[in-house]
Amino acid sequence: MVQIPEHPAPTSTPQYSVPTSADVARLAGVSRATVSYVLNNASAVRISEPTRRRVRQAAKELGYVPHAAARSLRAGHSRMVLMPAPAVPVGPLYSQFFNELQWALSRFDYTVVQYGSVGLQGDEAARAWAELRPVAVLVPGSGLGPQGVAVLKRSGARAVLTLGPERVEGAHALLMDHSVVGRSAGAHLLARGRRRIGVVMPEDPGLNIFAKPRLEGVRQALQGTDATLTEVPLAYEEQSAAQLAARWRSLGLDAVFAYNDEYAMLLMRALQDEGIPIPDETAVIGADDLMLGRLLRPRLSTVHIELPSGQELAELVDRAVRDFGAPPETHEVLGATVLHRASS
Repeated sequence: MVQIPEHPAPTSTPQYSVPTSADVARLAGVSRATVSYVLNNASAVRISEPTRRRVRQAAKELGYVPHAAARSLRAGHSRMVLMPAPAVPVGPLYSQFFNELQWALSRFDYTVVQYGSVGLQGDEAARAWAELRPVAVLVPGSGLGPQGVAVLKRSGARAVLTLGPERVEGAHALLMDHSVVGRSAGAHLLARGRRRIGVVMPEDPGLNIFAKPRLEGVRQALQGTDATLTEVPLAYEEQSAAQLAARWRSLGLDAVFAYNDEYAMLLMRALQDEGIPIPDETAVIGADDLMLGRLLRPRLSTVHIELPSGQELAELVDRAVRDFGAPPETHEVLGATVLHRASS
C-alpha cells in the first residue's frame, strides 16, 4: 500500500542567474565602462569596431540586455516616448506614418510605447500617461489642453508634441490643416468643368476631425463660382453605398469628393453596379493615394497627402528632449497634391 504524504514536498524551481555587465566585460575582455558605452550606443567615446563587435557578441552569448531603469537613473530621465493610441480611426496612410516614426525614434535610442487610454480623454488621459514617466509624449488628434500639458511636464516629460488642427499652450505643435485636402480636390473638380459637386461625409463621428475641415476646404474652393456643394452622408458599408447609388441620379451631381480613397472605392463600385458611368456622368476623387486606387478601373484620382518623414519628426522629438527649456515650436506639416487619373 502506497502512503501519500499529507504535505507533498514542494517542487524545486530551476534558478537562473541573471547575466550582468560584469559578466559581459569578463567574457569580452574589456572594462564594464566599455560594455556600457558600446551597448548604450555612446558616441562621445571612441571605441574600435572590433571591440564593439566583441562586446555585442559576448552580450548575445550570455543573453544580456541593459537595464532600462538603471540607464534612466544614470541619464536623469527615461528614454520612453509615449504615443497614445489615436482616439479616431486611422487608415493605412497614418498607420505607415506612425510605424516610420517609431522606427526613427528607436534609431535615437528611444523606447516607443503605445498607450491605449480607453475611456479616458483630454487632461484625464494626460494624468494616466504621466504615471508612466515618459520623457516625451506625442499626442495625435485633439483634446489635450494646457492643464494636461502642465501635468505631463511636472511628471518629468521634457517634451509634449501635438499633431492636430491647432496649437496647445506649452506644447510643440505639428499643425495638420485638412482643409487643404478639400481645397485641392474642389479646385481640381472645378478645373475639370464640374459644377454640381458632392462631398462624402462619413457617418462615423470619429472621423469628423478630418471630414469637417475637408468639407470646409471644398467650400472655400467653390466660393465665388457658380458651382454648388452638396453634403452626402455615407456609412462605410456596402449596403449604405448601394442605397446611395440607387438614388444618386436624384441628387443631380456631376462630381464627388469622397473624403478618402477607401470611401471613394466603396462608392465607385456601387455607382458602377447601378450603371452610372465614371467619369462621364460622375467624376470621383479620393484622398490618401492608396495603392488600391491605382488598381481600379477607371484608376482613381486622388489627393496625395504629404506628411513629415518619421526621421524629421524623430529629430524634432530628440531636439525638444535635449533642449527642453526652449520655447515650443510650431510647424505646419500637412501638404496636398492632386494626382489626376481616369476617374475624374
